[in-house]
Amino acid sequence: MDLLEEYRRATLFFEAGDPTGAVRLLEPIVAAEPDNASVRQLLARAYFQTAQLGRAEEQLRALVERDPSDHYAHHVLGRTLERQGRQAEALTHLRIAAAMHADHRDYAEALQRVESKVNPR
Repeated sequence: MDLLEEYRRATLFFEAGDPTGAVRLLEPIVAAEPDNASVRQLLARAYFQTAQLGRAEEQLRALVERDPSDHYAHHVLGRTLERQGRQAEALTHLRIAAAMHADHRDYAEALQRVESKVNPR
């Protein structure tokens, strides 16, 4: 199996709106290359889009553990926890992402949305 070619195919599936197809291609790549952050991130996003939130969380926690400065992994982990109704846990990761990348509008909006749920006025 040509892992690079499979990753490219998975990316095409994902970008074409078929995250389930992407998952099918990405799972064996992550098994073969567990330290490849790009593959793991795309798999996490595909899991997120197919509402496999526990699996997305697992991949994102692995990314954050390996690289605590990965602001995008923190953001998507926060969003994943938010979708699971775990607002207080989500807030931690969304704050980290927003602090690392303060000019990113999506980060600020997600942080504000979850803060309003955790601390309603």
